[in-house]
Amino acid sequence: MNNEQLQALGIDAKWLEPLNDTFAKYGIDSAKRQAAFIGQAQHESNNFKNLEEGLNYSASRLMAVWPSRFPSLDVANQYANNPEKLANKVYGGRADLGNTEDGDGFKFHGRGIFQLTGRSNYTVCGDAIGQPLTTQPELLIEPEWACMSAGWFFNKKNLNSLADIEDWQTMTKRINGGLVGLDDRINKIHKAMDILGA
Repeated sequence: MNNEQLQALGIDAKWLEPLNDTFAKYGIDSAKRQAAFIGQAQHESNNFKNLEEGLNYSASRLMAVWPSRFPSLDVANQYANNPEKLANKVYGGRADLGNTEDGDGFKFHGRGIFQLTGRSNYTVCGDAIGQPLTTQPELLIEPEWACMSAGWFFNKKNLNSLADIEDWQTMTKRINGGLVGLDDRINKIHKAMDILGA
């Protein structure tokens, strides 16, 4: 990928080297694979701008997003506009995420392009990309490691093969857990395919 293509995609130039390094490391080596990565990344990160999970919710929004955890305004008000307390409530003590220590919920909240979450994921990804993510989780908001962690995830979920056959639905489910924003993702992927010559 070159600077002109990056500019046509509306992505800041600081992402050129991290993207190319990630593509090289994880076999994202065709225009179609790169377009799929970029389109999904653009959707997930607001065009490479939001690299950290926004946890500053109002009480009413908490009740809408997590109705079972925040069944009343009284409960929700205790966590509203308090990212650390909220993250520790919704992610803390979750064995499925490896969050076993006090404060893990906030320490390992979503960061990076694809919002890596949980001590277990930080540990495995950190080992794979050679960075101490469990002791320095903030590395995931730096372009190089935000990209590399997304490449690791793309590889782990076998998304190159889905890009090859243009199975955007299955790819989106593996990234998002559902089909949230599918049309936007597909539009972004197709635009990137045009620009990259896929």
